[in-house]
Amino acid sequence: MALNYLYPEYEVVRNYERCIACRVCERQCANKAHEFLPDLNKIVCDDAKCVNCHRCVSLCPTRAIKITASNNTYKNNANWSGKTIDEIYRQAGSGGVLLSSMGNPENYPVYFDKILLNASQVTNPSIDPLREPMETKISLGAKPHGIERDEQGRIVNNLPPRISISMPVMFSAMSYGSISYNAHESLARAAEELGILYNTGEGGLHEDFYKFGANTIVQVASGRFGVHPEYLNSGAAIEIKMGQGAKPGIGGHLPGTKIIGDVSRARMIPEGSDAISPAPHHDIYSIEDLRQLVYSLKEATGYKKPIIVKIAAVHNVTAIASGIARSGADIIAIDGFRGGTGAAPTRIRDHVGIPVELALAGVDKRLRDEGIRDNVSVIVSGSIRSSVDVVKAIALGADCVYIASSALIAMGCHLCRSCHAGKCNWGIATQVPELVKRLNPDMGYKRLVNLLTAWRHEIKELMGGMGINSIESLKGNRLMLRGVGLNEKELEILGIKHAGE
Repeated sequence: MALNYLYPEYEVVRNYERCIACRVCERQCANKAHEFLPDLNKIVCDDAKCVNCHRCVSLCPTRAIKITASNNTYKNNANWSGKTIDEIYRQAGSGGVLLSSMGNPENYPVYFDKILLNASQVTNPSIDPLREPMETKISLGAKPHGIERDEQGRIVNNLPPRISISMPVMFSAMSYGSISYNAHESLARAAEELGILYNTGEGGLHEDFYKFGANTIVQVASGRFGVHPEYLNSGAAIEIKMGQGAKPGIGGHLPGTKIIGDVSRARMIPEGSDAISPAPHHDIYSIEDLRQLVYSLKEATGYKKPIIVKIAAVHNVTAIASGIARSGADIIAIDGFRGGTGAAPTRIRDHVGIPVELALAGVDKRLRDEGIRDNVSVIVSGSIRSSVDVVKAIALGADCVYIASSALIAMGCHLCRSCHAGKCNWGIATQVPELVKRLNPDMGYKRLVNLLTAWRHEIKELMGGMGINSIESLKGNRLMLRGVGLNEKELEILGIKHAGE
């Protein structure tokens, strides 16, 4: 028998004085970590199968279970960490690429946490959002360069296609296939009730969700899965996915085990076949090529839909954004290296790309310096965790943010980071029918509505404390930001002063 060099990462601790052997944990664990022994009337655990999703912990009626990190350790070595050794053992045993889910968990700086907000007091008094008007509505898209009037002097509506939403937050791209039908329904219904938009991701659109078209962004990725004229015309906007924060420079991959039934039909590929998106769009190798696709999509939709171009936050992102702003696109979406994913090579997820805070500040400054900031709106994503992250992102120059991981957590995700296995115990990142039904869309959508309703209240409170009464007045207002514990170069790139200045 081959040696197993890996010790379980987690241990399931069971209090047998509390355990009533009801077998709920056994039934609820898709990874089969729990097993009932009838001869002993006892449940035992295989710790090696536990992914720490907390399904058993949450549903145990007697609170008899908890999950702890294993205290098994290798001999101390500052260069060769236990994580590094385990990864070598895994690859030596399988010969495969390491895969991971969700966002980058490594200990890189989180710049949002090193930025503080200013507050108004006397000369510029604060605003009470409970008693005074506070505008959170925004409009995304290119702005006209001047006012036109007709022969009678009346203003001509020369606005290009735009997105109007109730608050500066939208649900980011998560494809049907990477997440479940019930998760997609929850996102679509929440977007409709909140007056915002959700994004289909690169997997096409299930026919049941065409009715949410006014609140839908349809995505066109390198694989062109599920793309056809009805799909393009069904949404409020079209997003061209050039890159993704969790895996810059590479394509996408949805395993054939998830390409079943409706997923296969939505993507327009055979059941059981892997959906592999190429790393580049094979018709885009320059800004001129991108411009051709932008205008092809505009032509296909009668010039009625704003076009978004999504890119990953990388070192030359400012130059890329400058080109996109000249390509005819209406909106640029920048995805930072902490952005989530259903599956990505671990080495790329954890070591490629840059923080979205730095990318955003650089892009906003470059577009302003070149006098083309009004040509496009800017959306940012990549671990937007709270309302205060939203406010800081907008003050750094964003028009709006995308959220994805926050939305999944609101629906029950416990960040066990095993989405790629397709056995999500919470019914989110899975296509297994008995697991999918664990996410009740009536509850999922309501939790999303609750989350963003709370965020909208907090955004108003934060803006009021700064003496600002609209998102438009907050956008790019870096005077309201101060850095803590940042060096001079970081402050320069962010375009903010240090606290105390």
